[in-house]
Amino acid sequence: MDTGDGELGDELGGVDSGGNERVVVTEEDNKRIRRKTDKVILSILVWVYFLQILDKTILGYSAIFGLPEDTNLTGNQYSIIGSIAPVAQLAWQPFSSVLIVKVPHRILMPALVLGWGIAQTTTPLCHSFAGLAANRFFLGLFEAGCLPLFSVMTGQWYRRSEQPIRVAAWYGTNGLATIVAALLSYSLGSIQSPLLAPWQIIFLFTGLLTIATAPLIYANLSSSVATAHFLTPHERRQAVERLRANQTGVGTTTLQWAQVAETLADAKTYLWIAMALANNLGAQVTNTFGPLILSGLGFDKYATALLNTPFGALQYAAILVVAWAAARARSKAVPLLALLAPVLAGLVLLYRLPRGAVHTPGLLAGYYLLAFIFGGNTLIVSWILANTAGQTKKAAMLGLYNAAASAGNIVGPLLFDARDAPEYLPGLRATLAVFCAMVVVVVCQVANLRWLNWAQARRRVRNGKAAEIRDVSMEDEWVPGGGQGGLEDVTDRENDEFVYVY
Repeated sequence: MDTGDGELGDELGGVDSGGNERVVVTEEDNKRIRRKTDKVILSILVWVYFLQILDKTILGYSAIFGLPEDTNLTGNQYSIIGSIAPVAQLAWQPFSSVLIVKVPHRILMPALVLGWGIAQTTTPLCHSFAGLAANRFFLGLFEAGCLPLFSVMTGQWYRRSEQPIRVAAWYGTNGLATIVAALLSYSLGSIQSPLLAPWQIIFLFTGLLTIATAPLIYANLSSSVATAHFLTPHERRQAVERLRANQTGVGTTTLQWAQVAETLADAKTYLWIAMALANNLGAQVTNTFGPLILSGLGFDKYATALLNTPFGALQYAAILVVAWAAARARSKAVPLLALLAPVLAGLVLLYRLPRGAVHTPGLLAGYYLLAFIFGGNTLIVSWILANTAGQTKKAAMLGLYNAAASAGNIVGPLLFDARDAPEYLPGLRATLAVFCAMVVVVVCQVANLRWLNWAQARRRVRNGKAAEIRDVSMEDEWVPGGGQGGLEDVTDRENDEFVYVY
């Protein structure tokens, strides 16, 4: 099994990653390698991301099982607790981006999992606002690298046409974790213990499960395609070849500050930051305040927990459907805009309908429509992966995305003041305005990417190449393609054969 520190050129028998030597890959080879990769890499990504979301979501249920009362939280302290983990993620994000490039993924991932598992397990020891704040800070610190790491890994192991479904597979566990968290809270919260409160039992169970996962990750994960223990030496060469057409490279441990500078100077960076900020502001609202909104509709704590299971199922379905639509349409913007329609409708229902038994079905429907929010992150992440080349640039861009997502997670709960319960109308009004602005940002990004493709065509003509080239990385079946820069650590701006996807 690999240690994760082998050099790409050595593992490929001396073949230059950007050279002219091609390895023959058939459609049968393509499917076999993809199937093996799914079995090992995707399985790990799905399980670990599920654990991360489960550990986050449990906080919302702990609020209806006595955590605020047992820890003497007052005023907006619960809102602040919900924002502490994102604050840590935001503060640690630059370091996470460096670690993703410099540290082998086989070492980095289990270390992060162990860290946040310990934080989750020790939550029952907290009996004050200060203790909870410190605990959630460390939880967020270790979770900070999770989403950018998983995104980079998806880009390294899969073709561009395959990425939306794979991102959806692991990110879609948001929905599954919501269902499991609701069921766990219902079952574990019913345990009568003279030593532990229900919320303490819930945290202890999920934390120990996470800790037990860390050694299993180390035993099964490979750090790169070129060192994949589950592929034969020849299959590793074929696996690298099938990624050539992505034009995004296949991984390196060399940190290039010029790529960081290019990321910061790239207009599309800031448009994706705006999307991440807006979408995750709404997502954190449902994570932190979803159970409280449901209880505000008149349901008791057990009914509130069970009523969140359809929300999780719809969430999971929305993520998979929009990922499938993006893969079939070979577009990210159109499915993303379509996704925002039910979100806006849900927010309007929650904002406009009066609270009361007669309007409960409509209010519940409005809340369930907010589940579509989580499909947005899947599309945004896969959109970034498809349009960003260069290992350092990808890590930097995804780090900025996660920082913006963390900022949205910080702001989201703060929009909902306890004094506005149970309607929370000011928070709902602000969230509605944010998603209206997100529609405008998506349209601007489409215009920007179209302009970049036009500029790329002009560059190719100046370099003596054809203006239009076929982007075979978006084909459903294997088609050989990709130029010499396809496997090199160069950015999308440096490679004139890069085609932007919108």
